[in-house]
Amino acid sequence: MGPAPAVAEVRLAVRQALVGLADTPIFVACSGGADSLALASAVAFERDTAGRRAESGKPPVTGLVTVDHQLQAGSAEQAQQVARLGYELGFDPVVALAVEVEQADGPEADARTARYAALSAIASTYGAIITLGHTLDDQAETVLLGLGRGSGPRSVCGMSPRQGQYLRPFLGVRRASTTAACAALGLPVWHDPHNEDERYTRVGLRRIMTDLERVLHGGVAEALARTAELTRQDLEALDLLAAERYRALGDEREPLVSALASEPAALRQRIVRLWVAEVMGHGLVPALTSAHYEAIDALVTRWHGQGPVDLPHGFVLWRASGRLRLAPRTAIR
Repeated sequence: MGPAPAVAEVRLAVRQALVGLADTPIFVACSGGADSLALASAVAFERDTAGRRAESGKPPVTGLVTVDHQLQAGSAEQAQQVARLGYELGFDPVVALAVEVEQADGPEADARTARYAALSAIASTYGAIITLGHTLDDQAETVLLGLGRGSGPRSVCGMSPRQGQYLRPFLGVRRASTTAACAALGLPVWHDPHNEDERYTRVGLRRIMTDLERVLHGGVAEALARTAELTRQDLEALDLLAAERYRALGDEREPLVSALASEPAALRQRIVRLWVAEVMGHGLVPALTSAHYEAIDALVTRWHGQGPVDLPHGFVLWRASGRLRLAPRTAIR
């Protein structure tokens, strides 16, 4: 007899995601919920199997990290319980990190910022890939949130299966499968009280998804996830084309407005983004909003002598002599 169907499903998803990473240190980010526990069990199984098949007979470095946001009573005890389970599953090392959540952008965003900072530190320390337990349901909710905010195609394309140091093996796996896998394996699932707290956007989104599934007779989560994948493919193609057009500008430090105006809007915005990234530094560009890009585009396509565009981090962008120019405000005389 083989494993239960749900267990086989999550193991296969992990096996496929880890192709080419046999010698790479892998950490599982685990809260103790069903998604991350199913991920932990599958990663532990697959890495142990890969290690026993290797000539050395030793599994590669496979660790587990749990983050205590210190936002709930008993959170430290929960983190220690997850850590103990990590050792039982065979992870080494196991790291429990307590973080301070600053109040800036709302409880969900602030917790996410603190969590990813901690995970990034682990990735840097161990040279590791961090696996995350986001499921197809999470992907669908992310797409729905992007649609509701009108944030453009990049938000609609949802989460990427591989994004830098982060790997999401379960974006094709339903939440019901991770829950079933944990039940089949007898894993002690933690039920986060925040998942019932109406202050959190995700709680409302899950209820909306339930209504949509009922009204549209099912298949909504899969359709939204499929939309995310198709949108991501289109964006990647546009990004590649824009990079080619940007390179074709050669050493032009300040792009000609006429060259930009001849490009379709989707490519023009990307070319501008690449140029701004080169001047400002890539780490600063994500702070630009759609309003910034609309104002920049107006300098190119709807020029009527308007003034400069103020950008974050003290930069200013303006049009002069048929070119776009960008510099720190302090450098302008």
